[in-house]
Amino acid sequence: MIQNEKVVTVTYDLYVDGENGQDELMERATQERPLVYCHGEGMMLKRFEQELEGKGKGDKFDFTIPCQDAYGEYDTDGIMDLPKQMFYNGDNEFDSERVYVGNIVPMNTADGQIVNAQVVEITDDKVTIDLNHPLAGENLHFVGQIIDVRDATPAELDAIRHPHHCGHCHGHCGDCDSSCGGDESCKEGECGHHCGQDAAPNENHQQCKNKHNGKHTCNRRKA
Repeated sequence: MIQNEKVVTVTYDLYVDGENGQDELMERATQERPLVYCHGEGMMLKRFEQELEGKGKGDKFDFTIPCQDAYGEYDTDGIMDLPKQMFYNGDNEFDSERVYVGNIVPMNTADGQIVNAQVVEITDDKVTIDLNHPLAGENLHFVGQIIDVRDATPAELDAIRHPHHCGHCHGHCGDCDSSCGGDESCKEGECGHHCGQDAAPNENHQQCKNKHNGKHTCNRRKA
């Protein structure tokens, strides 16, 4: 049964409201690449965990998290135009390998924090970024199944509670398989966190859409 300090493995389809009133598939966690998380450790959206609380292996689920309980309303103030020179590399050239439309790039705030921003437009002299979570303003409809539930090991809990590199990792609970906030903060299979997770999306599979000017954009990292 799902409760605190359990490692939970789930598959799911995540839908959002489509442009024509039909559900739009936004992300899929499969048997081959499921979502694995530790329940009660703050890795997931609170509402997501509440919906799965008490369920067991084999149970199916179908629920919707309203945007106010997910990633909040979309904030147009999160769109910013920045000088293109801010994205030059050490050779004093525009870093086109890392900065391209649809990609997520880490940005430093004035107080030194690192936040993820999506590149939505590039012109001759500026880069437009969107600081909104890719699923801001969206109601999240999850349909899936519990694949496994087990006790977390002391080592796994310690790795989550005292992370060396990042606090939310995939595949094995507490086993970090990528750096956070680095040059590849958004790579295929990971965009911070799964869309049910608390901090930022996860693009495990296919994910998310950019709402700038109403356009839908896949955020998957280019190969």
